[in-house]
Amino acid sequence: MKRVFETALLGIGVALAALSARAEPTVYIPLGSANTVIAVSAASDRIVKTFTGVENPHGLVATPDGEYLVAGSLSEAQLPQGAPPDTPNSKLFVIHPIHGHVMRTIPVPGWTHHQAIMPSGKLVISTHPTRGAISVVDLAANRVARVVKTGAAPNYSLVAPGGARVYVSNSGDGTISEIETVGWTVARTLQGGAAPEHMVLSADGRLLYVASGSAGVLSVVSIESGKVVREFELGSRLHGLDMGDDGKTLFVTVTSDEKLVALDPKSGARREIGLSPAPYHLGAIRATGKLYVSSSQEPRIWVVDQRSLKVLGTIQLPSGEGHQIGIVR
Repeated sequence: MKRVFETALLGIGVALAALSARAEPTVYIPLGSANTVIAVSAASDRIVKTFTGVENPHGLVATPDGEYLVAGSLSEAQLPQGAPPDTPNSKLFVIHPIHGHVMRTIPVPGWTHHQAIMPSGKLVISTHPTRGAISVVDLAANRVARVVKTGAAPNYSLVAPGGARVYVSNSGDGTISEIETVGWTVARTLQGGAAPEHMVLSADGRLLYVASGSAGVLSVVSIESGKVVREFELGSRLHGLDMGDDGKTLFVTVTSDEKLVALDPKSGARREIGLSPAPYHLGAIRATGKLYVSSSQEPRIWVVDQRSLKVLGTIQLPSGEGHQIGIVR
């Protein structure tokens, strides 16, 4: 009887530990010009680890199991005259968070803006604005498996649930490329608004919400029709975009107007809070009710409550600026 009781207690303890782990994710943030990536505990909003050996990291994703981080770089070497356009001259940095250092690098063609990862965790997608293409890197083979031409200045990529399609915003020509991942071909070209950059999918997967950065407009794109069906003017320069824990509130940074906007795209209702200077990238830290919002001008991250939009605290960075946020639960 005692053993049964102890086993039951052990099971309860394991379950509680699992719930606690899910409620307290680790947040990984590349710091660009600081040439570092940091790990932040979402429970304490404190930096718990710093990774060096990376060059000007901007985009970042974590594998679903949390074993690896993959950071892209804004740096690239000059190509020799006459070199083919797909010649690698930049790299991805593969970091092992537990070991605490860069495990290896993977050559890629051109500097990368943002990263996305397939559900399997085996393929990483990078946008290459100066090449008009995305690369698909096979992490197991440590090489570029595909280069897919999209549109002018691809900025951001978004993997649909299940991984059958990837959407790429082309900020240079106002389009979104829909890529079928079976053969890695562009199946359709959707409207993207004036200058599409960061994107997020609606909870039902039927709409793309797109921040048209320089236009100051949030565009709503119907995946079925491929057309912009609604627009919200939010300011003169947008940047960060994410969906809140409630699955319906969009959070957008308006960098030039120094504010954070919470928008209900169904009703059009909005709330806002001033953040200065220059609110930049943001990420909804799932299951915590928090947002992390970086500044492009100062080494800081604001911790904001999603419901009240109150600033809960500030994470002081050693240097640099926070870019694409990766979360491991």
